[in-house]
Amino acid sequence: MNIVLLEPEIPQNTGNIGRTCVATDTKLHLIEPLGFSINEKAVKKAGLDYWPSLNKEVYISYRDFVEKHPGAKIYMATTKAKKMYTEVSYEPDAYIMFGKESAGIPEEILVENEENCIRIPMVGDTRSLNLSNSVAIVLYEALRQNNFEHMNCEGHLHKLSWHEDKKQ
Repeated sequence: MNIVLLEPEIPQNTGNIGRTCVATDTKLHLIEPLGFSINEKAVKKAGLDYWPSLNKEVYISYRDFVEKHPGAKIYMATTKAKKMYTEVSYEPDAYIMFGKESAGIPEEILVENEENCIRIPMVGDTRSLNLSNSVAIVLYEALRQNNFEHMNCEGHLHKLSWHEDKKQ
């Protein structure tokens, strides 16, 4: 999977998203201009000790990103979309793009990709969810659709055992 952030503005969101990407073996694509330095303390703090393990790539513009990934199917998360994020089938190498916190993905880009625009349902006039929450919601749906390929799907207690483990 691939998460694409178009001009993210808040370092803590990007740090949290980076941590989610490491935990899911997802590549993070960052499209400039960024509202912060990637080396900024707030990004690394939010990403914890996961940040050095993050598979990331930075692009100088949206056009640069598109040129480096010709033919890539890019799902665009926006509150303006007609269909929900659960109504599409995500490929294992899907690109899911999110826009900057203050404005989202520009409408000029959205109208060129209408069929791939997706939304998270919300009640009433809620403007949007937090960016890192939105990424987690959509990414985990895409991963679920791909059967959580290569992911640990069973946990274990540290000090005790689950009742089922004791019977074996």
